[in-house]
Formats: sequence, C-alpha cells, structure tokens
Amino acid sequence: MAKSQQSFNKKEKEKKRLKKRKDKQARKEERKASNAEGGADSMIAYVDEHGNLTDTPPDLSKKKKIDASKIELGVPKREQESEDTVRTGRVAFFNHSKGYGFINEQGTQEKFFVHVNGLIDEIDEGDKVSFELERGLKGMNAIQVKKI
Repeated sequence: MAKSQQSFNKKEKEKKRLKKRKDKQARKEERKASNAEGGADSMIAYVDEHGNLTDTPPDLSKKKKIDASKIELGVPKREQESEDTVRTGRVAFFNHSKGYGFINEQGTQEKFFVHVNGLIDEIDEGDKVSFELERGLKGMNAIQVKKI
C-alpha cells in the first residue's frame, strides 16, 4: 500500500489554521452580540441649543432655520477706502544719501517710514507734506509723498 502524503507537520499546520478560523468567527459573533446591546449607540453625544454636550437627542421643535446664503466664509470684504486717506504731516528726518526718512503725522504725532521710491516731490527736513499709507514688512510706510 501507498504511504499517506500528509506528514505530521502538515497535519499540525492545518489544525492551527482551522483553530484560527474558529477563533476569528467566535470573536466576530461576540462583537455582533455586544453591538446589538447598544455598543455604538451608547457612545453618541448630542449638542444642545446652548452648545453643551448631552446624551439626550435635541428637541426638534426648538430647531432654528438658518439662511445659508448669509453665511460668510473667510475674511469679510472690506469697504472701499474713501479719499480721506490722504494725511498731512511734517518731515522729521530725511537722509538723502541713503534715501529714507520719517514723517510725523499732524495731530497724532505718529511716525511713519518713507523711502525715496514713495516720493513724488523732493523733500527736506521740516517740510510740510501730504501722504498716503501702505502696509510694509515692518509697519506702515508713507507713499505718494508730496510737498504742501
């Protein structure tokens, strides 16, 4: 007679494979049974009308209707700046060789940086000037600077 083709090792591996399959099926059945008892449903949380978390569902009669077209996403649009952005002031310091200086605004005495590229007219220290402001890397810069 012919000898069996299965060795002891093959039989043991097959037994282990069948045992793993049975264990996996048992765990699957156990999960199904625990979910049926309220597993995921017991973990649900609701937010009430005051923004607090609660375990009871909200009352639908208190639900508010919100117009989605009025919701703004991002930064609100700025209104167009009017012509009153032109300011006046006096040149406190200006270095012609380096091409920069500072202007003190009339009224607030706030100092603003001015570069030679932002000049319309030639200016010197003590001159009264009109200017506009622009945000620079290190603060507000005076641009469109004209002598008055």
